[in-house]
Amino acid sequence: MRARLNRWWQSRLRPSDAVQLTHRNVYILPTAPGLLLSATLLVLLLASINFQLNLGYALTFLLSGCALVGMHVGHATLRGLQLQLQVPPPRFLDGTAALTVQLHNADTAPRYGVGMAVLGTAAWSWGEVPARASCALQLAWRAPHRGWVALPRLTAETRFPMGAFRVWTVWQPASKVLVYPRPESPEPALPAHGPSQGTLGNASDKTLTEGPWDGVRAYRRGDPLKHVNWKKSASALATGSGALLSHETLVRQCAELHLDYAQTGLADKEARLSRLCAWVCTADRQGAPYSLGLPGQLIGPSSGAAHLHQCLEALALC
Repeated sequence: MRARLNRWWQSRLRPSDAVQLTHRNVYILPTAPGLLLSATLLVLLLASINFQLNLGYALTFLLSGCALVGMHVGHATLRGLQLQLQVPPPRFLDGTAALTVQLHNADTAPRYGVGMAVLGTAAWSWGEVPARASCALQLAWRAPHRGWVALPRLTAETRFPMGAFRVWTVWQPASKVLVYPRPESPEPALPAHGPSQGTLGNASDKTLTEGPWDGVRAYRRGDPLKHVNWKKSASALATGSGALLSHETLVRQCAELHLDYAQTGLADKEARLSRLCAWVCTADRQGAPYSLGLPGQLIGPSSGAAHLHQCLEALALC
């Protein structure tokens, strides 16, 4: 019954990447120490009435007043904060990731003891928000599967100043994050170079790759960093020329590197995608042009960051 009520309540949350905390979405209940404090105050009050203890009355009402003030201070610690989620970039399905939330405080009073976590987990991140300033909290989160994944519900909480009351809110971000398949580990060797398949055969079946190094030349935009001659570049920069130098290469014709879904040698779909993901990452690090063949989809040969993202996105959504 409680789980059904929680699902019904959480389904009424309006998804948004930014939320302003007000009295409408900040909740407060006593904690276990708060309930114990209430029971203690009741016992003190009954004892003071029974024995007519003026100092007992004074102590009871003093502690009760402190508890009430603490309740209002705790509620005001969250009320008025603005929470802003930084939309996370695409990531691999390979472990715990971090969600960054910015807490903005427009008031003249600082906010102490503010914690945030993914709802239902115990991995809390705590911080203090200075007056008229912001702070960032990193929340641990593990994506459940590849593809487009909706971000989980988040919760913010404080028990400042006495710990007698728990003040919290629940927030549903609207963004989704693209999760790439988990690369196979240890990394498998790249398949042997071979001719393109499918429609790639209509295009150029050969591509230029690099041969032995043959001297140096001026750095050109797009040259791999591993081909920069750092020793001679340092000498050139020291003399004031201010130019990077790259290794000149001889060029030879070789077969194109084609990464194909049907040639992974595995039966399980997720294992195939995992191996293809590792191959794509390895080919990108080597700076080699490559193509990717998936069921019903063929991505032509290219290289660079944009091509890498295109291939990884196709693997994530396959």
